[in-house]
Amino acid sequence: MRMPWQRRSGGDLLVVSWLDQTLAYVRGQVLGDGKYRVVGFGVERQGSDKPADFARRLDGLGLRGCETRVMLRPQQYQWLQIEAPGVPPEELRSAARYQIREMLDVHIDDVTLDVMRVGDGQNQKGPAHLFVVAAPNAAVQSSRALAQAMRWTMPVVDVQETAQRNLQNALAQDDGRPERATAALVLVDDYQAILTICSNEEIFYSRRLEVPPGFLLGGWAAADGGQGAQADAYTPVGEYVPDYGVDGVSHGSDYSVATVSRPASATNAASEQVERAQRFLVEVQRSLDLWDRAWSSLPLAAVRVQAGARTAELAQWLSRELNQSVLPMDMQAHFQGFEGGDAQDRAACWPLLGLLMRTDSRKL
Repeated sequence: MRMPWQRRSGGDLLVVSWLDQTLAYVRGQVLGDGKYRVVGFGVERQGSDKPADFARRLDGLGLRGCETRVMLRPQQYQWLQIEAPGVPPEELRSAARYQIREMLDVHIDDVTLDVMRVGDGQNQKGPAHLFVVAAPNAAVQSSRALAQAMRWTMPVVDVQETAQRNLQNALAQDDGRPERATAALVLVDDYQAILTICSNEEIFYSRRLEVPPGFLLGGWAAADGGQGAQADAYTPVGEYVPDYGVDGVSHGSDYSVATVSRPASATNAASEQVERAQRFLVEVQRSLDLWDRAWSSLPLAAVRVQAGARTAELAQWLSRELNQSVLPMDMQAHFQGFEGGDAQDRAACWPLLGLLMRTDSRKL
């Protein structure tokens, strides 16, 4: 199997993810000119259903027999970066397989992998690098088994970073600046965020960030000072200073914490929540700072975020804390009908919209 990285056009499509017996899906139609119509979306959990019963339930939603694209969730694969081996293009995968064998969480024989170049091949300095996706065979086979039960044609298996790239590139096109670098920070669940920086429709930088427990439920927004009485429950803490080392490069996640005094009324839980939010903020700032230093020729034209129902709040908080404009990653102009329903289900389905934007002709 080959993980496809380019994008292709099409008509009516079903895009899905399948993880922990939970199916997130979006049914869409390609309208052209970068516009799509969403005709259905949702999240279905298999629960105690037998596979045949679950398939019948999905059949009742009109999901049987579709052309389907599958997106692996971040928990289902490793995203790695390596220096490009000096071999012919047709040998890159086998060379990369050898090179990453010690970096994997599972045995090399138990993964399916593909590679893509870092950047656009024009703006880089120094040695070329590759992104490598390594997905356990079991994750891919599980999606294939569901596809077989649902009689799906499944020409495409993708990952969240590339789906996210498609969405941010569409916004860069809207701004008329596809050659400029843009950053997208997407909270993929309650504990992880993915940051991608793209230019010329390609990914130059990607990082996974740990999201503090309960981050989407409170804490950071209250520090705005505009949340009324809720703000009294939180006390600002000193700035976390990342340890970039003498060479100007980040070395792990060590911090120097300024000494602060907190009113006795501040609860330990509230203080810890704010501190965790500040640690997350520092990691975002660290990534943007590293980009500015490493890619001074490609300054960021935009930073956008997506956090479900709290997207606007997160954009406002980051704008103030980072002292730069951070915008919501609003795709409404591109996707008609992606509205209503359960907010959590809609947030789970949102990354799948990027699969509708594929325009490649490459098959598995």
